[in-house]
Amino acid sequence: MGMRSTATRYATLAAVFSRPVGQVSLPTAAQLLALGGIPIFPCVPGEKRPLTPRGFHDATTNLQQVKAWWRRHPTANLAIPTGGVSGLVVVDVDVHGSANGYRAFDRAKRAGLVPSWSFLVDTPSGGLHAYYPTVRGVVQRSWQAASSGVDFRGDGGYVLVPPSMITSKRGRATYQLHQVGIAAARPVDSDRLRDFLDPRPEPRPLSPSDMRQGADVSRLAAWVASRPEGERNRGLFWAACRLAENRIPAADALDVFIAAAGHAGLGEREVVATVRSAYRCTHPRPSSTPTPTPRTAGSMPSTAGGWMDERPAQRAFRGRGLSC
Repeated sequence: MGMRSTATRYATLAAVFSRPVGQVSLPTAAQLLALGGIPIFPCVPGEKRPLTPRGFHDATTNLQQVKAWWRRHPTANLAIPTGGVSGLVVVDVDVHGSANGYRAFDRAKRAGLVPSWSFLVDTPSGGLHAYYPTVRGVVQRSWQAASSGVDFRGDGGYVLVPPSMITSKRGRATYQLHQVGIAAARPVDSDRLRDFLDPRPEPRPLSPSDMRQGADVSRLAAWVASRPEGERNRGLFWAACRLAENRIPAADALDVFIAAAGHAGLGEREVVATVRSAYRCTHPRPSSTPTPTPRTAGSMPSTAGGWMDERPAQRAFRGRGLSC
């Protein structure tokens, strides 16, 4: 975010966004944003694809680098990485097919889930970008709620900004400022917004008979492997609880889930902590009960108190609303 204050960055955005179409060039806008402490990077002229090798990871406030990019590509579009690096997140409202993002956005607003914004920007597709400040010290990852026509651009995402232009079969259209927020902008709770717009159904509980055959364990592992981002930890925890309830040894559960959850994108350490927590939650031991010794082959790494002794992890999962 550079060394500039939040007030300076927002003043810079307001100054660049509010210029009438055609009154500020893309190279000039890029330099103004960089000088205001806002990291930027170039995208293909008329498109959203990054021009730099590492995309939004290459975003910078270095004025010399910015000048070099736009000297080489004077019509390149302007993009800002969202999340902690810029201090900005964006609720992206769109209309495609049967999904009307405006209706969903209005419902969320009436529910108090989209507070006062910093800026509203009209997008070339007929959608809207609502800008919000980030939550200090909190990672807000990007997500999509396609069925609602609303996406969230946070950590791991980026947005094109005025005066960028998109060329399509319908012609050329620019990103344009729609409104500067009147009230002080407040952060948006992205997790609550996602749950409201795209509620996730709970997986169907398995009956004890479901777990009788090894094939059913494999089916459960395949279900874990298919979990998308945002559901991986919850899905793994739920599945490990089911194995624990059916007296599947914890070491066997780990053997089953290491590969499955790894396929879904979870690291081994995270899988171990999740399975530990599930077994601890499902079969809590009295403090007088000695800790069981894990198997040597394929077992979880032991800790000083034994591999089932995961009280901190258990508290962490309970704090995130996970339960057996």
